[in-house]
Amino acid sequence: MTQLYWLRNDLRSTDNTALNAAMANGPTVALYVLSPAQWQAHHDSPNKVDFWLRNLHALRDELNALGVPLLIRQVEHWQDIGELLLTLCQQLQVRAVQVNAEYGVNETRRDQSVAACLARAGVAWHSHLDQLLFAPGSLLTQSGQCFQVYSQFRKACYRQLARHLPTPLPRPRAQPALPLASDPLPEQVSGFARPTDSLRQLWPAGEQQALQRLQRFAEARLEDYDRQRDLPALPGTSQLSPYLAAGVLSPRQCLHAALQHNQGEFESGNPGVVCWINELLWREFYKHILVAHPRLSMGRAFRHETEALAWRDAPHQLLAWQEGRTGFPLIDAAMQQLRATGWMHNRLRMVVAMFLCKNLLIDWRHGERFFMEQLIDGDLAANNGGWQWSASTGTDAVPYFRLFNPVTQSQRFDPDGTFIRHWLPALAGLNKRDIHDPARLGGLFGIADYPRPLVDLAASRSRALAAFKALERSHE
Repeated sequence: MTQLYWLRNDLRSTDNTALNAAMANGPTVALYVLSPAQWQAHHDSPNKVDFWLRNLHALRDELNALGVPLLIRQVEHWQDIGELLLTLCQQLQVRAVQVNAEYGVNETRRDQSVAACLARAGVAWHSHLDQLLFAPGSLLTQSGQCFQVYSQFRKACYRQLARHLPTPLPRPRAQPALPLASDPLPEQVSGFARPTDSLRQLWPAGEQQALQRLQRFAEARLEDYDRQRDLPALPGTSQLSPYLAAGVLSPRQCLHAALQHNQGEFESGNPGVVCWINELLWREFYKHILVAHPRLSMGRAFRHETEALAWRDAPHQLLAWQEGRTGFPLIDAAMQQLRATGWMHNRLRMVVAMFLCKNLLIDWRHGERFFMEQLIDGDLAANNGGWQWSASTGTDAVPYFRLFNPVTQSQRFDPDGTFIRHWLPALAGLNKRDIHDPARLGGLFGIADYPRPLVDLAASRSRALAAFKALERSHE
């Protein structure tokens, strides 16, 4: 039976569950559907859409080598995909569609609708676990609920990994050539501007590039990950998140690369390896939470009571934050990094998010949306989870009374000001003491081209604590 492999965020040919299943069950044709209006509704960034297209170009070559033609179709919204797939299945006499599962509310509803449409025409639908190590709903508390505390979830993951370690799938064997050619791919999608060449060069496309990056990280930096991951001036993180978000790498490949450098151990042994595996499990945790609580896909807070929090309407301060004009160098440097590279160091994501939600007391949803509009690794579950953690509105979130001081964070994690100098050249001449807080120089010694602090840290902290305490009192 002819199989249609509908690829989405799984842009690789190796260790691809749905592709392997399709090619094991019959002649296979691959399909990718461009959905510009839907992507815009999800605030997907031009950086991410361009990354998808570049990886599709690389994947087409890989699929061609396997004898699998790649077809390209376009619909503006997902609601039209069912009819598109049905027509294609009828034209190609396809009897089964193979996909890798996705987990947002819109994705779930889309797949349910498409599966029902195909079923009425006698076309089978097969959805596979691929972008996660564990199926959502398979790890539950003793009361049968989804874990809401990460440390408990991690322990459950450890128990499951000890019983059964997910193994990467081999590359499928090539099939006989089909009388069908791959479609040409667009270089750009309408509504999504082409990123700069410098940004594109930072994120080379293709699974071979991704696997090489994984290997270099595992060999050179993984064992020091726990000591260097919080230092933004050092290349201490893997920078694999864009490849994981687009499915150019699988979590199984990442897990096994780590295990190879830790004698097969995932909860003991080298602290750097264990720390990085735990970060993979944080990614897993937030996707499980997203499935168990669909409202998170709809812009709602995990903690219901925080919907009543008295957020400030401060558009000028929001814009200053977005443009890196807060007057706090670490925050402004981080925002410049985001705008220039489509990526931000993980420690800094927490610092800038907490500054927006706590010091400026601006609704976390503004920050979540802006990040998605910029990030090349934008992922609904991870982005939402991180923002709600920082805003103290999410599951297992930081307590509301904990605020990262951006000056203290700067002194601790960029002690010499190396990261700040790179992204804020106007401050390059300051010594390593003054660069963290130029406002302390005052008067004639201030930096002419650098803004004054947007808020007083002590006063803004008090304002945030008062808002959360008022919320607590209203629910007593």
